[in-house]
Amino acid sequence: MPIPRVHVDVPLAAGARVELPPAAARHVQVLRLQPGDALTLFDGRGGEWDARVAEIGRQRVCVELGAHRPVERELRRAVTLALGMPANERMDALVEKAAELGAAAVQPLVAQRSVLRLAGERAERRCAHWQAVAVAACEQCGRNRVPAVAPVRELGDWLRALPAMSPDEARLLLSVAPDAIALPCAATGARTLTLLSGPEGGLDPDEERAARERGFVPVTLGARVLRADTAPLAALAWLALQDLA
Repeated sequence: MPIPRVHVDVPLAAGARVELPPAAARHVQVLRLQPGDALTLFDGRGGEWDARVAEIGRQRVCVELGAHRPVERELRRAVTLALGMPANERMDALVEKAAELGAAAVQPLVAQRSVLRLAGERAERRCAHWQAVAVAACEQCGRNRVPAVAPVRELGDWLRALPAMSPDEARLLLSVAPDAIALPCAATGARTLTLLSGPEGGLDPDEERAARERGFVPVTLGARVLRADTAPLAALAWLALQDLA
């Protein structure tokens, strides 16, 4: 059985004895680990720690930390997925797979054609849920840095707030426009990349025009029209595969 991986959102240090926060403690209890069992902890700040369960009870779990291993499993470039949120449970799956594929951050957006429209306390709850989905995905796939799920923003507000582009940055817009270029031709050289993808029905003409004015280059993934929850993952998978080249 693989050694379980558990995310702990507190700073860790080799040799320390740590009482796990409630969510991490429940994870260990659900796995039915016992004192002396090995596990791997990571705090999202880079690297991971060998650890063993020191004490486990109904309300608390304590672990003893061993050596820190500076293991990194990140993409060569930091990719932010800016997404017109798909409806129903598709956003959950999208966040999960984005974390597995190496996205550095996820920005949920509300666009003119969005079916899912979140605001206020409901938006905060959903973002907290999506952040937990990203954590669980990192525990499973071996990542030691958890992608941040940003607060829900209106697309127009988010575009206006973007800073000026830096020389090593690229901004790509998944588009079906006639002048869209192939993704492999547009994603070379940048150290940071923002990938904007619309909701069901895509961006409306005014939104696409506003994105272009903020430096987004329209790109295509081919002749087929992909769903709102498929297109950004297909693009991210292609970017991730470039690390193997």
